[in-house]
Amino acid sequence: MANKEILLVVDVFSNEKEIEKEIVFQAIEAALEAATIKDYGGQIKVNVAIDRKTGDYLTYRNWDVVAPNSELDRDVELPMSQILLEVAQFDNPDVQIGDVIREKIESVEFGRIAAQTAKQVIIQKVRDAERNKIVEAYKARVGELVTGTVKRIDKGSVYLELGGQVEAYIAKEDMIPRETMRLGDRIRGYLKEVRLESRGPQLFVSRNCSELLMALFRLEVPEIADGMISMMGAARDPGSRAKLAVKSNDPRLDAVGTCVGMRGSRVQSVTNELAGERVDIIIWHPSDPQFVINAMSPAEIESIVVDEDKHSMDLAVASTSLSQAIGRGGQNVRLASQLTGWELNVIDASKAEEKNEAEANKIKNLFIDQLSIDDEIAEILVDVGFNTIEEIAYVPSNELLEIDGFDEELVEELRSRAKDALLIRAIAVEEGIEVAQPDETLLTMEGMDSALAHELANDGIITMDDLAELAVDDLLKFTDVDEDRAAKLIMKAREPWFSE
Repeated sequence: MANKEILLVVDVFSNEKEIEKEIVFQAIEAALEAATIKDYGGQIKVNVAIDRKTGDYLTYRNWDVVAPNSELDRDVELPMSQILLEVAQFDNPDVQIGDVIREKIESVEFGRIAAQTAKQVIIQKVRDAERNKIVEAYKARVGELVTGTVKRIDKGSVYLELGGQVEAYIAKEDMIPRETMRLGDRIRGYLKEVRLESRGPQLFVSRNCSELLMALFRLEVPEIADGMISMMGAARDPGSRAKLAVKSNDPRLDAVGTCVGMRGSRVQSVTNELAGERVDIIIWHPSDPQFVINAMSPAEIESIVVDEDKHSMDLAVASTSLSQAIGRGGQNVRLASQLTGWELNVIDASKAEEKNEAEANKIKNLFIDQLSIDDEIAEILVDVGFNTIEEIAYVPSNELLEIDGFDEELVEELRSRAKDALLIRAIAVEEGIEVAQPDETLLTMEGMDSALAHELANDGIITMDDLAELAVDDLLKFTDVDEDRAAKLIMKAREPWFSE
C-alpha cells in the first residue's frame, strides 16, 4: 500500500469520527511500531515518525544507555534494548547514562497493518479520542439539565440516550422512589458528574436532588432566568413533597404567584416532571425566625424560642395544628429544617407555655437567691429579658435605667451585687467549694449519689425536674458520668411526668 494511502486513511477516520487528524497519525504510528516490534520478537524499543504532509515515515530503534550490572558482570539486563555506556561512547564520547541512542532501521510496509493486532491499535486510539471528546463536551455542562430517552433499565438503574451515541447513567439511589419508567420515555435529569472510566465516558445524572427542582423552575419561569426572581434554596422528599424558597428582586413582582403561574400551570409542569411531587413555594426572609415561620407553612406558629448556640428553634404550635406542623412522618418539619438550615423542634403551645413559665420561675429564683432581691424586682428583670447574672453585671447602665421604676442607685446596687455573685462563684469553682445545695428530690432520687447531686447543683440543676428537662448530651457536659448512666438518671427523673 503506497504511503499516500496513509493520508487517505487519516482523512477518512478524521471525517467519519470527527476527531483531529493528529490523533489518527499517532494511532498509525503506534500501529507501525507494534508491527515492527512483532517482527523483532517483541524485545526491542522503536518509534515511527510519519511526515504529516507526504505520508512518508521513518522507523528508529532505541537503545537506553546504562551502566554495567557490576564490575565483574559487564552485561546488561535487556540486551535487545539497552547498551553499555562504554560501548555507546565509541561512536559518541558525549553520551551519558540515561540517554537514548536512535538507530534508523528498515520500516515495515503500511499494508501489513491489516493484521488484527495492528488494526486494534488504530481502533483503540480512535475510541479513546471519541471518549475524550464526549467528556470535554459534557464537563462544561455539569450542573445543567439534560434530556434523554430511556434506553435501558437494569435493576432499578436507568441508562439514557442523549443523542450522538452519548449515554447517561441514573443510579437507583438517584431515582425518584416508586417512579415508573418505560423504554422510550423522554425524561430530564440533573447532570452532577462526568467521569472517564475504562468502559467509556460516564455521565452521572440525578433525578432526586434539590438542584433538579431549581433547574426545572429556572426553565419554566423566565423571570428567574432574567434575575427578577432569585431562588434561595430548596428541599425535597423526592416524589412526595418539596419546598422552594424564592425572593423578588422587583418590588412590583409577586415571587410566589409568578412561580406558580396562571392557574398553577408553571408549578404543575414541574410537578408532572417529578412524578407528582407537590411543591410548596415560600417567601425567603433575611430574618431567620421569619424565614422559619414561612418555611413551616401551612402550619401557623404561635411562638419561637431561638437557641443560637445549638442553632435550633423551638416552635410552639396550637394542639389542633400539631399534626399539620409536623407532617406525615415528620415530613413538613424535616423539609423546613433542611431548607432553613436550623434544627426545628415542634412543641405543643400549651406545654411550651408551661415550660417557659417554669424556666422564668427558675431564673427569677436564681436572681432572688444570688442577688438578695425581692420577688417583684426579680420578676421585672425576667420580664424585660434578663436570663443570667452575667447580663446584669455587664449590661450598660443606661439599659437598666430604661426599666420603669429603676433609678441610678438601684441599678448600681444590682450591678454591684451581680459582680459580687460572679466573683464568689469563680472563687468557689477554683477552690471546689459547694455554693448551691441540691433539692431533697434530687438527693433521694434512685440512682443518684450525694457527690453527683452537689456537682449538678453547682451547675444550676437543683431539683429532679431540672434534671428531667435535660437531654443526655446536656448532662454529659456537666458531669463525668457515662452515657448509659446519664440516660437512666434522666428517665428516672421523668417518671413523675408519665405518672401524671
